[in-house]
Amino acid sequence: MKIRVVVTGRSYHQAESLPDEIELNEHATLDEAIASLRESLPNGEQLPPSCIVALSGEHLGTLANHQNAKLENGDELTLIAPVAGG
Repeated sequence: MKIRVVVTGRSYHQAESLPDEIELNEHATLDEAIASLRESLPNGEQLPPSCIVALSGEHLGTLANHQNAKLENGDELTLIAPVAGG
């Protein structure tokens, strides 16, 4: 199955190394998708644990503390890194 990946917020520069789409097995979960994305980051790079995780528009928590979910072909995984400023 194919999952679309969107990364926004202050970690947009790290997103350059992440694919726009990942291919996973038929019964994959959100945790497997996140693990796949982490493997795509250059050595030593990490997405902030406070990134918000949304799956096809549904908020599931943060990278550090989220609900695991079964994925479906065509889902969109969105990671929103925190942004500070004023």
